[in-house]
Amino acid sequence: MDRRTFILAGTALATAACSGPAGLAYWDLFSGGDGSRMMDMVGAIGTRLDAVTLAWGTPYYTKLAMAAAGGRAPDLAILHLSRLPGFAPMGLLDPFDDDLLAAHGLTQDRFPPAVWNRARSDGRTYAVPLDTHPLVLFYNTELCGKAGLLENGRLRPIRGPEQLLAAFDKAGLALAAARDVNPWRLFWTLYRQQNGQGLLDDAKALTALRLLGKIGATTRFTDNNAAVALFGSGQAGFFWNGEWELPTFQTQHTPFDVAPFPQVYDRPAVHADSHAFVLPHQRSRDPQLTAQTISAVAELIGQSLTWARGGHIPAYQPVAASQAYLKLLPQANYRSAAAEVELDPPVWFAGAASDLQSAAGATIGAVLGGTKSPEVALGELKATLVRLRNTPKPA
Repeated sequence: MDRRTFILAGTALATAACSGPAGLAYWDLFSGGDGSRMMDMVGAIGTRLDAVTLAWGTPYYTKLAMAAAGGRAPDLAILHLSRLPGFAPMGLLDPFDDDLLAAHGLTQDRFPPAVWNRARSDGRTYAVPLDTHPLVLFYNTELCGKAGLLENGRLRPIRGPEQLLAAFDKAGLALAAARDVNPWRLFWTLYRQQNGQGLLDDAKALTALRLLGKIGATTRFTDNNAAVALFGSGQAGFFWNGEWELPTFQTQHTPFDVAPFPQVYDRPAVHADSHAFVLPHQRSRDPQLTAQTISAVAELIGQSLTWARGGHIPAYQPVAASQAYLKLLPQANYRSAAAEVELDPPVWFAGAASDLQSAAGATIGAVLGGTKSPEVALGELKATLVRLRNTPKPA
């Protein structure tokens, strides 16, 4: 737990201790702007939540899994949907009551199919999606305008590898490829755009890796902070990353807009994940508290417009289709991506902050950096998958 997270957790606990009966225990992993917006949402609802923010990534998921394995977990928690295959089948989550969800308007038809389907396991609902957060293409409107890449003020559609490389060559690309999982996200997008199935189709994986090698040759090999700085200061016309970087460029007054990830191959698809509310396993779950928890989930989902200001696309369609969201720009300009999302493969060792993302990200990042050939990288990716498949599942 870092210092800031410790302070947040301590503040929440102190507040709970000093202001009357305890509320529902709620864990999340949001810091920075997302953390502030989540606290605004928690403060705006009628149900009291005693929120504790833990460090993002492996520390969070380790602590959540250990608490659930012991049956002494909080009432409510946030989980990346991509991590659900590593939690629900292992008994680390309790299923939602579909009738109670429906009583609060939380039904399948009000969420994008791509995320609702991943919220279920073995015929039961284990998560309620708050958002989708896909890769997007940020573009500097001044630089891209000078390069002749705009039409009526918006980026012209980019189709196919040649148009993509030409656009990056004209306006410049800032790309996080060093010490980052972004290369895995890019690879999975291009692989699934070819309708690549399973882990892995050699020919389609190699096609994706070869294109990434060419893209890497058009940009500087850098980490995320440097890539954000390059785009934010107007030194690159494009920035390829998640929409969560949007508030940074708004704060810096960068002249920019955002487009969905271009369709380079046969079908639209983009790597994404979804923050979702889950019920971590409790040994003796109290029915009354569980009903209150589901009510709180519905209230938080109803606050999705606040969440969307940070760049995330609301999963709850009554909010995503509202005039208030459609007027929220540039967020609404890439809302179509919600229908094209591709989460990590549904295996227990994949998902946010997983061994697969970090190991594959390092291998693919070396292709982007020009220090490893696509052919060698393919062999390493397959070896990584074999190693992870042969690793015993956590008990």
